[in-house]
Amino acid sequence: MENEAQSYSYSKTVKICGMEEEEVKRQLQDLLAVQNKLVVMFQSVPGEVNIRISAQSEKEEEAKDRVKSVVRELKIRLGSCIYTTNPKVTLEETIIQLLKEQELTLTTVESCTGGMLSARLTNVAGVSAVFKQGFITYSNKAKRKFVGVKKMTLKKYTAVSEQTAWEMARGGAILTNSDVCVSVTGYAGPDGGEDGQPVGLVYIGCNVKGRIEVEEFHFSGDRREIRELAVVNALTLLRRCILENYQI
Repeated sequence: MENEAQSYSYSKTVKICGMEEEEVKRQLQDLLAVQNKLVVMFQSVPGEVNIRISAQSEKEEEAKDRVKSVVRELKIRLGSCIYTTNPKVTLEETIIQLLKEQELTLTTVESCTGGMLSARLTNVAGVSAVFKQGFITYSNKAKRKFVGVKKMTLKKYTAVSEQTAWEMARGGAILTNSDVCVSVTGYAGPDGGEDGQPVGLVYIGCNVKGRIEVEEFHFSGDRREIRELAVVNALTLLRRCILENYQI
């Protein structure tokens, strides 16, 4: 009886932020269609997409080459949306590492997320080297008192607005003398704004060395899901702003 040939397997995980699974699949449709010797599995978590690429061959190097060639192409196509190829590394860990490499300090100013963003960041070992302070400015009074949001801004534009998120990001950085500040304000539910603003409307601001960018989001889901999506999108915006400002 002949011995069966030994088979080698090799796999690699590509972790992506800032893109939906359908968008990722659309961009990679032609590439994956011709990779019939590979097994490609997608896994979505809130705000992230993980792709696991596996190959099996009688030759170990052949299995590795098949996977690595696809990973290289993914990096070309998806660019900075890929934040790691290490399955054990989290998005927040890569951000803390970026802050350390650029010698930047960070402050957070949160409303609807109630400290969830700070908690996720401070869960990373060694974060004390870069994280200065986290504000939970849930009320309008707190926004004014602790991070300097103007009374007129809140009256004219409301607490959930691009203008308020901008001032939160600016004030948090100034008051703590931080290089970077991320702000989050929105309606997580069950109710929206009195003026008809919908549940799931969230504004996220990011201030890097005085350069402030604010993005508007419309999330769906229950209160927990909206808050989780707000946190991961705040992390994604933070990472992108650092990369853009320092052209890493």
